[in-house]
Amino acid sequence: MNLHINSQFENFQSNLSNFIVNFKSTGTLFGDGKRNVIKLFELNDKTINIKSFKIPNLINKIVYKYFRKSKARRSFEYATLLLEKGIGTPEPIAYLENYNWIGLKDSYYASEHLQCDLTYRELVEIPDYRDHENILRQFTQFSYLLHQKGIEFKDHSPGNTLIKKRNQVQYDFFLVDLNRMEFHKAMPFELRMKNLCRLTPVKEMVVVMSNEYAKLSGESEGLIFETLWKYTSDFQEKYWRKKRLKKKLKFWK
Repeated sequence: MNLHINSQFENFQSNLSNFIVNFKSTGTLFGDGKRNVIKLFELNDKTINIKSFKIPNLINKIVYKYFRKSKARRSFEYATLLLEKGIGTPEPIAYLENYNWIGLKDSYYASEHLQCDLTYRELVEIPDYRDHENILRQFTQFSYLLHQKGIEFKDHSPGNTLIKKRNQVQYDFFLVDLNRMEFHKAMPFELRMKNLCRLTPVKEMVVVMSNEYAKLSGESEGLIFETLWKYTSDFQEKYWRKKRLKKKLKFWK
């Protein structure tokens, strides 16, 4: 067992160990738990969020032991790095990896649990959401800041940015589900546009985002929209093709 704890939480090692050892029988389930199971626990005066990652298949058990860091460890390290770079994310608390003779058995990532007002998903699903355009433009500013800092958030999708209202007109943004990221010295234009293509299939939203991104970057608004909409359309086509194929393969269900 490999338990690594944020130095600010070292006094709570026994609590954290106990939460994880008794994970199946304690804690409050958060979300549907279909892929990774997330539970909430009370630690002193703070609510923490512990994610139990899906048990890896045989090949990945070996890969995560000898060749690649586990998802839990990557989540912890990426969260630490994001905060160092001034990017919002729930505070990382600890990660734990359990190994057996084959490889990685299971892994857990503990972080601060943030109560958010909405995620990007609400902007997609509720067109008349209050202050919609202002939030969308500020989200675009946040995404541009990520790109300027060379941060490629590979799971930049509707549910993975938590949004909290700071005051009547300002919003703060926090990335979650962090185990797939890359850090670059600079991100070329095509990579930046591709990084935004999973967010929304709504053309009107892409228009607004293109307009705001152009203001920030000084690049052609027309080129931004044309490129981003192409990548968005390609992603949507691939996504729904995959959905149809899965449905055909599981026709008996």
